[in-house]
Amino acid sequence: MKSKKMLLGVALIALGFTSCKDEKETQAEKTVDMYVVYVDSLGKVADAKTNWQAIDAGYQMKTSEAEAALANLKNKEKAQEKVDASKAKFDDLKAKVEADMEAEKQATDAANPKQKLRNNLFGEGKVGDDMNFSWVNKDNILKVYETFFQSYKDNKSNFSREDYDEVKLMYEALDSRKNTVEKEGLSSSDNGEIAEIKFKFAPMFKVNRIGAKSREMEKAKE
Repeated sequence: MKSKKMLLGVALIALGFTSCKDEKETQAEKTVDMYVVYVDSLGKVADAKTNWQAIDAGYQMKTSEAEAALANLKNKEKAQEKVDASKAKFDDLKAKVEADMEAEKQATDAANPKQKLRNNLFGEGKVGDDMNFSWVNKDNILKVYETFFQSYKDNKSNFSREDYDEVKLMYEALDSRKNTVEKEGLSSSDNGEIAEIKFKFAPMFKVNRIGAKSREMEKAKE
């Protein structure tokens, strides 16, 4: 009698494990199928490039969930094929969206060369026609100066005299913002490094600007 009870108990435990495992597999299959549907839906988004950053972040999260679900499948080959196919679809979509974004950026740059210059010196969309530097604070101002100076050095040989005039306006606007930031608690170490950048930039800019003017005068004579 005891033996029968033990066998029955073992059988129930085994059945419980099987049921639990089946439930995990079922859920894993659902997760993979939902992932496939999710990726398919991204291709129907009307203007994906507008919210591409959020779309890409959501995709990465869903991909992690699908890949984790694969571990709960006995026969994962077909599920893996589904996941891989959806990844390929997303890669195609990403390539198309990024190509559209680049084309749009180039069109914008061509229509507004001054904005292209600002983007190069401070980052995409950081500074507009209003020359607003309110986004610069005591924590990022040193990085802003460093980015500006490095980009200036990398591109100065391509600047026209008009470009140098625009650079001068932006630099003065950034310096004006620095005066405000200093009152907000700019660290002495950051202030010192900014002073070094300003010390290097001033004479360099003066010489480069004169050079650009001379080049334009020479071209005008040709």
